[in-house]
Amino acid sequence: MKRSIVIGLISSAMSLPLTSFAAPSTSSPQTISGQQGQSLSIASSKFKADSKVTVVGKGFDETVGIYLAYCVLPKKGMAPTPCGGGADMQGVKEASFWISSNPPAYGAGLAIAFQPGGRFKEQVAVSKKIGKFDCRKVRCAITVRSDHLHEGDRSHDLFLPITFIKK
Repeated sequence: MKRSIVIGLISSAMSLPLTSFAAPSTSSPQTISGQQGQSLSIASSKFKADSKVTVVGKGFDETVGIYLAYCVLPKKGMAPTPCGGGADMQGVKEASFWISSNPPAYGAGLAIAFQPGGRFKEQVAVSKKIGKFDCRKVRCAITVRSDHLHEGDRSHDLFLPITFIKK
């Protein structure tokens, strides 16, 4: 009888996941899909310091412009705000991007056109703070929403939360 208890304990110990004894791993790729089948992906959602993350979008409606930005995660049904970089009128802050294949005349040179199939790939700057908000204390995310020409249209919203881990 003692032998069966020992064998049972050994079997139980061997079935424990190794990750419980290993050093913490980095996060795996994250992907989210939207209402129209569009998807947003990042290679990692956990960072130790201010960084840049490659964001890949696929299957977006090329007739609707979007904002890709690093923002404080909004309440359900609300637009993401505040966002890192704010309204980037020079296109140099790297925390927000206007992606549109048909911007109005004033958007020429500011908006980035979708690639065929509603695709894009951008490097988005993520930081521990967005204005006065500390992203180690509030939830921040890589976000997509309809641009100002489709204000109030929440059907294109996508959010991939970002976490800052201790060194």
